[in-house]
Amino acid sequence: MQRVPISGATRLVSMATFEDNLGGRLALLTPDDLSSDQKKLYNQLQDTMVPWAKKSGFQAATFDDRLVGPFNAMLRSPLIAKALMGVTAAEGEHTSLNEKVRQVVILTTGAAWQAAYELYAHTAVGRQAGFDEATLQQLVAGQKPATLSADEAVAYDFTHRLVTTHQIDATLYEQAIVTFGEKGVVDMIALAGQYMTISGLLNTFAVPAPTATT
Repeated sequence: MQRVPISGATRLVSMATFEDNLGGRLALLTPDDLSSDQKKLYNQLQDTMVPWAKKSGFQAATFDDRLVGPFNAMLRSPLIAKALMGVTAAEGEHTSLNEKVRQVVILTTGAAWQAAYELYAHTAVGRQAGFDEATLQQLVAGQKPATLSADEAVAYDFTHRLVTTHQIDATLYEQAIVTFGEKGVVDMIALAGQYMTISGLLNTFAVPAPTATT
């Protein structure tokens, strides 16, 4: 930790103590802890995901630049995580889904997994996408808001069924195809799968959501 004036020491020690807990079952790695492959991934995440998180209104790093959320866990397998981040980038660039539909898919997946950090992060992203607080809180609770548009409602039904029962019946399949087309259905499945992986990391390592204290 950097040397600070005595007047700030108590505040920084308290902040460090709270932020140390953000790794859940994993220690938060510092840049000095990292291998060459880990450092490459760390730099990529610091250059891409951390600024995006800050812009979106959620925390992805500590005050002393340790990664939190799924990103700290990803450092344990940097080459596979790098490939996962490539999928993330490709989805963002090539998806046919609009941003509000994307956030419905992500929040519905996170709610099914009860992944605290995922719900914390994408509540912030969903807020920027234009959802009101009541709608977001219903999605976080695993409920279908009545305020969803027709397209968003189909996305909710499709994703909820996929991540909870793992089956899509013929009626829902036809609704999804009519609404999003074959590409859009594939895009929803890919996005849900991506966030099932993220939620699996978060839940396995018991990664919490930051609080106002952090």
